[in-house]
Amino acid sequence: MTPFASLLSRQATRSASALVLATLGLALPAAAQNRPTQPPAAALPQATAPSGPWTLQQAVDYALQYNLNVRQSQLTAEVNDAVLRQSRLNRLPTANASASQTWNYGTNVDPLTFTFQNQTTRANNLSASAQLNLFSGFQVRNSIKRNALDYQASLLDIDQARNDLSVNVASAYLQFLLGEELVRTSEARISSAQQQIDRTQKLLRAGSVAESNLLDSQAQLATDEVNLVTAQNQRDLARLQLTQLLNLEAERAAAFQVAVPDLPDPDEMPAMDADIAGTFQTAQSTQPQIRAADLRVQSAMRGVEVARGAYYPRLTFGGSIFSGYSSARIGRRLTGDSTIVPAGFIYQITPTGPQQVPGVFAGVNQPRFETLEEGFGSQVKNNLGKQLSFNLSIPILNGWQARTNVQRSTIGVKQAELRAEQSRLQLRQTIQQAYADALAAQRRYAANKRQTEALTTAYRNAEIRFNNGLMNGTDFNIAKNNLTAAESGMIQAKYEYLFRRKILDFYQGKPLSL
Repeated sequence: MTPFASLLSRQATRSASALVLATLGLALPAAAQNRPTQPPAAALPQATAPSGPWTLQQAVDYALQYNLNVRQSQLTAEVNDAVLRQSRLNRLPTANASASQTWNYGTNVDPLTFTFQNQTTRANNLSASAQLNLFSGFQVRNSIKRNALDYQASLLDIDQARNDLSVNVASAYLQFLLGEELVRTSEARISSAQQQIDRTQKLLRAGSVAESNLLDSQAQLATDEVNLVTAQNQRDLARLQLTQLLNLEAERAAAFQVAVPDLPDPDEMPAMDADIAGTFQTAQSTQPQIRAADLRVQSAMRGVEVARGAYYPRLTFGGSIFSGYSSARIGRRLTGDSTIVPAGFIYQITPTGPQQVPGVFAGVNQPRFETLEEGFGSQVKNNLGKQLSFNLSIPILNGWQARTNVQRSTIGVKQAELRAEQSRLQLRQTIQQAYADALAAQRRYAANKRQTEALTTAYRNAEIRFNNGLMNGTDFNIAKNNLTAAESGMIQAKYEYLFRRKILDFYQGKPLSL
């Protein structure tokens, strides 16, 4: 792995993943600029595979559509949105209805008359109830605010997941560009080596050089061919990594190519802004991971208020209506007829008091009844009952659960604050490291460029001496290999400087373009 490949691999694991967009000159995701009210799970860009070489923007858009990590973050945001909606609906009253049917055998108690009986009875119980929470220590209100903060943080997590994916795509893309340039450079060296062999063969036939010069030139050609294979392998591995990130089919991956942009050299770019503190202040107000961490601190604080709500009494208002039916319930119905029942004796008032005397014609008019099972509808109507109630629950001692939950929530706030501080520390260190690496790459590029210019002149001089038989093949190959190493170092320093420079531009909020 080349030093630049190692650099990209390390950078891809850092939290400041939005730098890919900077490196490639991409625009910020829409979700990072204007926060949507709903997670964009169903609003992904419908990216299509281009017919020609892929630009960086096309590669990122295509990867964002099919990446599973991004989709997972979107589903998590949808879950948090559902939790938020449910916490808002918890302010509404609850209402429930129930119905049951039972059969009782043998000795049992009638559910409506509450009398013992020894017969098979079918009974139905019907009820409906509603309850409204009047006061619960402001837990519902604080839960809504906490869940709203969690939902906003999950939206920022989507941006973070998209930026993380962009980091990986950009790393592979830039590594592929580096591999392509190294391959072109190696091919040019092979062409030069082959021309050198052709000239040496002519000089050998003319007797101007020794045969060892030809053998040295052929050995150098073999070395250049090995270097070409190494560069091709690195390029193909970068291509494989990039096509895997894009999730391309085998046929499309085989024909995959990228559009090579015109990248400026480091000495052609304006001077870097060395205001690291200002860059950090700008970055911490725009980076999604920082904003998400701050929102989770606020959410943890709301969690403390929710836990403290358990200290307060709870007041609810409820109402219910109920009725029932029993097959054992018997009703009587008047038939319209009556019967005179003889009294047998009557009483007369005498001076000595009431006396009982036979009364032949005296009697009582008794109506007649018919015994019937009372119907279902009639019982439901007659057994109808209603109830209204206020319920007050005052917590006194519940195993110190409320106190323990408050302590745990308070610790959770401290943990969230530490995570937020850690995110800021990591962001500051990333900016500082990017500036130091960019400065080092700029210096290394300038040194390699001067070295390349000097070695190019030395190589041309060595080539003339070699062709005239004034230098042996070993010394000539050393001069050529030194030039090759200097050119490779200059190319790698160029890409590293460009990469780090774009990171700083992104964090400084500058327009990004290649």
